[in-house]
Amino acid sequence: MTVEEIFAALEEKFGVKREMHDKWGVTAIVSASYLHNVVQFLKDETGIKFDMLVDIAGIDYLTYPNHEGPRYAVAYAFKSMENPGARIRLKVLVSEEDLKVPTISDLYANANWYEREVYDLFGIVFQGHPDLRRLLNHVEFVGHPLRKDYPAQKRQWLSTNDYLLPELEKRLETLGYRVVQRSKEVETNDNEFLEGSIKA
Repeated sequence: MTVEEIFAALEEKFGVKREMHDKWGVTAIVSASYLHNVVQFLKDETGIKFDMLVDIAGIDYLTYPNHEGPRYAVAYAFKSMENPGARIRLKVLVSEEDLKVPTISDLYANANWYEREVYDLFGIVFQGHPDLRRLLNHVEFVGHPLRKDYPAQKRQWLSTNDYLLPELEKRLETLGYRVVQRSKEVETNDNEFLEGSIKA
């Protein structure tokens, strides 16, 4: 199918509209309520098969010139491996009052981490996500640093150990590995060796 045919099918089935400001003409505006259905259609429909999720990105329009409408958006970039060069971009507009978008992590495995990144940096919640927590910032971090009104010079310290270590050890043990604790003597010997190597 051509890009024009794909957009015509999306408009007929889901009421999707093309974004007029996209100079490449490959972006469709999708409501959050139809997102999952639209993505599944693009992934599975014969003749379309956008089988690769390239990226998910958050957008904050707070200081964008002449912007009208919701402050935030989530943009999804897809590519077809069967039809090289075929690309499409979906954009879901998200208001400050309702920062929710359905997850598509059940359709594309890599959406899991992309959605966590957008959640961490913009505060947009992906409903139905299996493990929605921060990915780039530490567990005590307050706020979302890619929002336009986040103070760029603000510093935030981590005062506790990262809780991921016990989870990682548990996962390794379920896979049959034995987690070995390093003794103080071994650590001391290692440190002495490193100091000696540096001096040499």
